[in-house]
Amino acid sequence: MSSQSRFFSIAQLASTLPEHAETMLTDIRLTDEPAASCRIFRVHRPAPAHFHTSCDEYLYVLTGRAEIAIDGLAPREIHPGELVFFKKNTIHGLPRIFEHPFTVLAIDTPRRPPEDVHFVNPEDGTPETFIRTQY
Repeated sequence: MSSQSRFFSIAQLASTLPEHAETMLTDIRLTDEPAASCRIFRVHRPAPAHFHTSCDEYLYVLTGRAEIAIDGLAPREIHPGELVFFKKNTIHGLPRIFEHPFTVLAIDTPRRPPEDVHFVNPEDGTPETFIRTQY
């Protein structure tokens, strides 16, 4: 297989994410190219309002249900099969998880470095308490 192509079993990879973690999220980075990064992540507990300065974000819900709050929009429940998009610097958060495991396929354009998470209230967390990459 070409090093420029890869295949991923999304459901199988998502099943390897831990049920519990000290961080709010855990993820698996599938690709990590300058033009875009692709990840699967599991949300372990609510994620306070935050934003990313490096990328636009596409979130495709794989399993579970949660409430998403995006700056300027009314909070709403999201569930499997829904795709959510927002531009960089857009404040967003997941204030409630209704059904676990809540897992998402995320595509960030361009790449989102792991340290690019900025909480509206800095006391809510740091990049280290926000997410841990499994591999």
